[in-house]
Amino acid sequence: MIYYQSGSPESVINSNELEYGLYSALVKLGPRKKVLVVPPDCTRFHSRSGEITTLIYKYYKENLKDILPALGTHVTMTENEIDEMYKDVPKDLFRVHDWRKDVVTVGTIPGDFVSKVTDGALDYSWPAQLNKLVFNGGHDLIISVGQVVPHEVIGMANFNKNLFIGTGGLEGINKSHFVGAVYGMERMMGKVDTPVRRLLNYASEHFISHLPVVYVHTVIGRDNNGKLVIRGLFIGDDPEVFKLAADLSVKVNFTVLEKPLRKVVVYLDPSEFRTTWLGNKSIYRTRMAMADNGELIVIAPGLKEFGEDKEIDRLIRKYGYRGTPATLAALKGNDELNKNLSAAAHLIHGSSEGRFSITYCPGHLTREEIESVNFKYADLSDTLKKYNPEKLKDGFNKMADGEEIYYISNPAVGLWSSRERLEK
Repeated sequence: MIYYQSGSPESVINSNELEYGLYSALVKLGPRKKVLVVPPDCTRFHSRSGEITTLIYKYYKENLKDILPALGTHVTMTENEIDEMYKDVPKDLFRVHDWRKDVVTVGTIPGDFVSKVTDGALDYSWPAQLNKLVFNGGHDLIISVGQVVPHEVIGMANFNKNLFIGTGGLEGINKSHFVGAVYGMERMMGKVDTPVRRLLNYASEHFISHLPVVYVHTVIGRDNNGKLVIRGLFIGDDPEVFKLAADLSVKVNFTVLEKPLRKVVVYLDPSEFRTTWLGNKSIYRTRMAMADNGELIVIAPGLKEFGEDKEIDRLIRKYGYRGTPATLAALKGNDELNKNLSAAAHLIHGSSEGRFSITYCPGHLTREEIESVNFKYADLSDTLKKYNPEKLKDGFNKMADGEEIYYISNPAVGLWSSRERLEK
């Protein structure tokens, strides 16, 4: 059922309208006594999910018992990050998701279904895993909050991904990421019906249909002044609410260019991007727009690690971003990579497959560290002098020396492709 829907490519939903839409849906749901909210963490700060979580707290007050940020494999949020994202919400409501210890397997999808959705590429079974608080917490309402936007692993982010991946476990996250990597991100990004989504939909239908889950989806875009605004708000408990949000997101967040881009400069906000695990969205979201032999420059003042998790960070440092053939070869007979398939998938995602160059300009990592994982290195201060984010506008820019670049101030809020790539 859809409890509220509003939005269009031209809509701007302000804070008052956001509150009205959210509370209209909550009124329809009726009184609840034990509510769990599952919002994203600070890596999705611009989703407006923090503001929504605050509104939910003000509505339910003492009946909101738990808030479980959907960390996935990300690091735990700090107190300052919680304060900044979820204003005026008591800290004692927040729980930490431990993707290695705090999960239960709620069901297993057979290998023949995995084989079917991957066109025979993989045939392992897939465990549907959730944080035990989600599955066994006894809540009479579970509100999953998040932004629908093109995504490299699943096609379009959110809906049941927020639960099965955001509060999922080691094996489930690893195997789902690898499904997406092997199938090919360029076959999936911006699409609702993908192999990973089919796995999650199967799990929702067969294993958690009894849970009182309601989804609150935002669609975020930029206005004429470049400011991020809410273009859509969709609230409901079935796949249709996700499809509505995804249809709008494609219109709002997908930029189709008439020709491939020779040079792209991407800026990574240091408050949001501190690892290549997240920062490689600069690669995922632009690869369909990049020209062969083009150049991608990533300005990353906050970059200090490769992985959000220490073990995955170690694996990235060891194996590097060397493309699909090298990663698949490394997997053969390799226990440490086979036990961390999400890391293997990330290594595939983070490579241009040799088609274009990737230069990172990190705030804290050294030249040796960057080059060891197969990226090019450039000095941050020198690059900032040449490409000053404060002077660049999103889209095409003509530099003082006549050079033309395409600038992206936040790769997490969109997807870019050349028209010819879409038609292949």
